[in-house]
Amino acid sequence: MRRRELIGLSLASLLPLAMRRVFGADVARADSRSAAPMKYRTLGRTGEKVSIVGLGGAHIGMQSDERESIRIIRSALDGGMNFLDNSWDYHEGQSEIRMGKALRDGYRDKAFLMTKIDGRTRVAAAKQIDESLKRLQTDRVDLLQLHEIIYDEDPSRVFGKDGAIEALREAQTAGKARYLGFTGHKSPRIHLAMLKAAKEHGFRFDAVQLPLNAMDAHFDSFEKLVVPKLVEDEIGVLGMKAMGGPFILRSKTLGPEECLRYALSLPTSVVITGCDSMRILRQALEVAGSFEPLTTEQRGKLLARTREAAQAGKYERYKTTGQFDATSHHPEWLG
Repeated sequence: MRRRELIGLSLASLLPLAMRRVFGADVARADSRSAAPMKYRTLGRTGEKVSIVGLGGAHIGMQSDERESIRIIRSALDGGMNFLDNSWDYHEGQSEIRMGKALRDGYRDKAFLMTKIDGRTRVAAAKQIDESLKRLQTDRVDLLQLHEIIYDEDPSRVFGKDGAIEALREAQTAGKARYLGFTGHKSPRIHLAMLKAAKEHGFRFDAVQLPLNAMDAHFDSFEKLVVPKLVEDEIGVLGMKAMGGPFILRSKTLGPEECLRYALSLPTSVVITGCDSMRILRQALEVAGSFEPLTTEQRGKLLARTREAAQAGKYERYKTTGQFDATSHHPEWLG
């Protein structure tokens, strides 16, 4: 499909199909300590049920006391938030180390565990996969993703000779990873190029992670250009940066609950959000438990409030600056 056709593709035209796939998912009371029943959706074509809100790994490791990190992770799982995000490079491995400790004592069985690796070569990726598993104290992750697909050359590097996709496939064959995906925050064009490269090599990702929020809809939009393709191919949609990490909140156009509710109203399998304290975790659990999709009128009002501020990506700095590009500061991680 040409770029012009993608731009013209209305997300609204796909929403009925998307809603049947994700909003019709099971609702279950996950734990007696939950303020409200957690809601679950199906992760693409995998059949896996994941909580509509997931715990972001970048905020795990910020706490001065690792016991607080462990408390946040276990409280999230006890509250039914089963999707756990992480990455090989977060806080020099501390996010994975702390999550590994939190997953002891039977908590691993409650989690749908995801982590990400930066290596673009087979050798670098394989090394990072094994390091992540060791830190997480597990023999396998439920979802393994290529992190920060943000460079034009990434698709050719990943799928080229001795590229990272070979390490991911080998990890899956060896039982180290159940499902495979990729993430990125820079440009919808790069996401589409990655999906095209996968198709050309006879490969289909199980999940893709991308920024989805009420400002993205106005500027170089992942929602408009990439989400319809993922829905069409039954690839799990992992939303992130619902609050722009955290610049949308600083714009004073939306509150945190509105940000989460907007992203949750898209055909996402899960919206990953950072919870650096118990207070923020409780807020996320409450939004998930009480969630109802935005009406057309409500969605229109939120978009109207963000339209002017969203111009030129001022509050989506992950698209327009290198501030969020960890691998640009550490190119050695790529291999």
